[in-house]
Amino acid sequence: MDALVSPAEDTSSPPNTLNFNGAHRKRKTLVAPEINISLDQSEGSLLSDDFLDTPDDLDINVDDIETPDETDSLEFLGNGNELEWEDDTPVAAAKNMPGDSADLFGDGTAEDGSAANGRLWRTVIIGEQEHRIDLHMIRPYMRVVTHGGYYGEGLNAIIVFAACFLPDSSSPDYHYIMEHLFLYVISSLELLVAEDYMIVYLNGATPRRRMPGISWLKKCYQMIDRRLRKNLKSLIIVHPSWFIRTVLAISRPFISVKFINKIQYVHSLEDLEQLIPMEHVQIPDCVLQYEEERLKARRESARPQPEFVLPRSEEKPEAAPAEHRSALVTEDQETSMS
Repeated sequence: MDALVSPAEDTSSPPNTLNFNGAHRKRKTLVAPEINISLDQSEGSLLSDDFLDTPDDLDINVDDIETPDETDSLEFLGNGNELEWEDDTPVAAAKNMPGDSADLFGDGTAEDGSAANGRLWRTVIIGEQEHRIDLHMIRPYMRVVTHGGYYGEGLNAIIVFAACFLPDSSSPDYHYIMEHLFLYVISSLELLVAEDYMIVYLNGATPRRRMPGISWLKKCYQMIDRRLRKNLKSLIIVHPSWFIRTVLAISRPFISVKFINKIQYVHSLEDLEQLIPMEHVQIPDCVLQYEEERLKARRESARPQPEFVLPRSEEKPEAAPAEHRSALVTEDQETSMS
């Protein structure tokens, strides 16, 4: 390689600019080889057989590839850099209804994928606190809350609460069941409600022993998130009884006036149909039977009753007037004196 010469020694091409830094090196230029990028498999093409051949050490055996297990997947998801696809709408979650023998949280499996002591547990967050729900104990009563579709425009949910599916107060584990059922109801509201909503409380065909107590209702009201209280537009009580009216009257001290004004009483399913769309509302069979019996009793009471008339043979003779009786007495006295 020829030695580099300074601009002063190069007489063939005088410099056009002044060099203040002294001698400088020439840059090397690398020339890329010519590559034929045509689509035919001619020599030099990317699609030729020379580029398609792979050495033996690059052969991959699919059976030898180690796939990550569940532990690796959980470690990857726990690094805080994962992408989360979060759906704020309850449309997908509402497909599995409690009335369809599936809980609102999925398939009813335990959080850790196994059942402890034969029971299934679910962890939920209510009011920034973590709670565990015993799904095994409340499974017979999960139909107490269902999704009844939407009303109006947007995702205005209809939540149906069927009191007939509540546990009997004579059950040995009644308080334990009601405690976990309460957590299930509140967490279901958090899951199903995206915007405004209403609650339809089906009170018909519910014996008094299955009616929720005042303390249970008070706890439900106090643990409902402020957003859920604000977005509740109406509480419709169908087939109200004197007992539920009394319970609500006693509950007035700890219930706000705004909440009381949202309560509306409906005495029949026909009247309920005038207020909300009913195509997705699941009415229990016992409530339908209760409605039919009420309508039958109402029709019988409205039917005119026939008047009862005594036959002629049983008619009593009319009593004689007082003057006629006195005249008969006088005649009898005169006859006896003579």
